Amino acid sequence: MPTEFTDKHLLTELGPVVEENLARHIAEADGWLPHDLVPWDQGKNFAFMGGTDWSADQSTLSEVEALALTVGVLVADNVPAYHREIAKHLAMVGPWWRWVGRWTAEENRHSIVLRNYLMVTRAVDPVALERARMDEMVRGYAMPPMHLLEMLANSAFEEKAAAVRHHNTAALAEDPLVASIEARLAADDELQSVFYRNVVEGAFAVAPDQTMRAIASRIDAFDVPSVELPGGKNSTAVLAEAGIYDPAHQREKVFAPLLAAWNIAGRSDVGTEGEKAREKLSALL
Repeated sequence: MPTEFTDKHLLTELGPVVEENLARHIAEADGWLPHDLVPWDQGKNFAFMGGTDWSADQSTLSEVEALALTVGVLVADNVPAYHREIAKHLAMVGPWWRWVGRWTAEENRHSIVLRNYLMVTRAVDPVALERARMDEMVRGYAMPPMHLLEMLANSAFEEKAAAVRHHNTAALAEDPLVASIEARLAADDELQSVFYRNVVEGAFAVAPDQTMRAIASRIDAFDVPSVELPGGKNSTAVLAEAGIYDPAHQREKVFAPLLAAWNIAGRSDVGTEGEKAREKLSALL
């Protein structure tokens, strides 16, 4: 019977894979700067500083663009909760911890550029956005209980899904600057997904059956993070209606590219339990 490894053992075994992929990630990442993508010359004071408060006629964004950027702020600005959920699965030292720090800094960069853009251009109601941001931060985010391999697979799917959301926003954007911002965020998320994808591939070399089970488990239960929007609507339904991210298309847009990269259908390194998990995957998809 194949050995069932503990999360502690897997953290040690996969440490070199993380080290290698962290170095690759940093080498390939675009070091773009949030302040470069904000049209500061459009900014003016609000009433508190002697200027004029926001009104709906000041926004030049389409409804789809405003919606997508609002969701982006609420998700990315809640990075402390995501940081906590990822960090509790990973070793607090070494390459794992350096990756958590790198990922957190990249996600915070997303929040910075989106929020600054929205405030400077007065694209959305700043009061409603700030109240929604505070509410979302208080609610926080909690992952369902997972073992390490499940968390890694889930993160690969989540980052791929985020990249799809940003790619679609860029494609639908009427404002070239919004398209440029969203393309940068999509590229970051694609690269983050590749990091997790490669670590999961490394896990197949250590624990193929456990890894296959983890992938099947997370696809079975996968949900993209959702937020409550100003007005009380849930982001998942609203994004699907707007054509930005539809869970009905997750199979081909999110799961299929990663399963192909892992050669799920053609792997010959799994045992009985892994084969059962592969059959479960086949049934799910």
